[in-house]
Amino acid sequence: MGKTLNKVLLISTGGTITMVRDKATKALVPADIETFKAYMPELFQGDIHVDVEAFRPLFDSSDIGPDKWAQMAQMVYDHYDEYDGFVILHGTDTMSYSGSALSFMLEDLNKPVIFTGSQLPVGVPRSDAKENLLTAIEIAAAQDEDGDAIVPEVTVYFEDSLFRANRTTKRNAEHFSAFDSCNYPALAKAGVHITYQPHLVHYNDPRARLKLHTKYDPNVAVLKLFPGIGQPVVHALLHTKGLRAVVLETFGAGNAPTDKWLYRELKAAVDRGIIIVNKTQCSTGSVEMGLYAVSLNLMKAGVLSGYDITTEALLTKMMYLLGENGDDVETVKKLLMTDLCGEVTID
Repeated sequence: MGKTLNKVLLISTGGTITMVRDKATKALVPADIETFKAYMPELFQGDIHVDVEAFRPLFDSSDIGPDKWAQMAQMVYDHYDEYDGFVILHGTDTMSYSGSALSFMLEDLNKPVIFTGSQLPVGVPRSDAKENLLTAIEIAAAQDEDGDAIVPEVTVYFEDSLFRANRTTKRNAEHFSAFDSCNYPALAKAGVHITYQPHLVHYNDPRARLKLHTKYDPNVAVLKLFPGIGQPVVHALLHTKGLRAVVLETFGAGNAPTDKWLYRELKAAVDRGIIIVNKTQCSTGSVEMGLYAVSLNLMKAGVLSGYDITTEALLTKMMYLLGENGDDVETVKKLLMTDLCGEVTID
């Protein structure tokens, strides 16, 4: 596994990693590509050829949504045959959403697409930017003895761990270990050597051609249950104009209050064609519909199980499926209950 591929495209969308300190004001500002390159000469001095493409302008990740996901996916698609792997620089706040979205948009992917960033700007002495980026580049270029990419899927690399992107959640705003994958192990760990776990990687048919999907429907919402939640709140959200799907964040193994009004509101929404998926508020574990009596009403109302999927993956999967399938609600429901690219474990 020591052999490497030779060409990686670095796509910069913005984020903390691209920031430098302005000499005059001392404030952190986005760096242009040439300035960024000057801070990272190691990128262009090794055995891996790295080219750089950048969003213009660069974006804080709080401003990145479906249109920017489509732009990232399009850039990978347009350059797919030219490069052996891709690394996307991205702010940490919404990285798990973007990574999840691209895992669905890039169907039959057979090359690495790795999201990374940093908690401190590249221009700060203690920054984690260099280590994160250089390791992500190395993983994006890594191949096995047969010349195939070791991790040909959309991933997130941070601190010392490579995770499947659609299994990640940002867990910490201060520590360098900003991300976690609570329900799926790391695909690789980096120390003196990078240790890969090929048996955990999602592999597509190597003969398949990459398919690009950029249609999406953002008419989705999250309804988080809490003790004392009132009918007016639930009613208002479920009657949002244009609403098509809802992530229902429940307690424990997928439990909810047994109030009759809640059942009626959910049942009426499902009858109107709104898709509702049960997602536990716990970061670790899975929804088990019917395990406790307090989840039976959800089943009777027509709420689907989200099993162990993350909220980030579920929302982006909903947007993707609704965009691709239009008004075909039954197909969307069926695919929501299907593991498309390793995003969920379905019993």
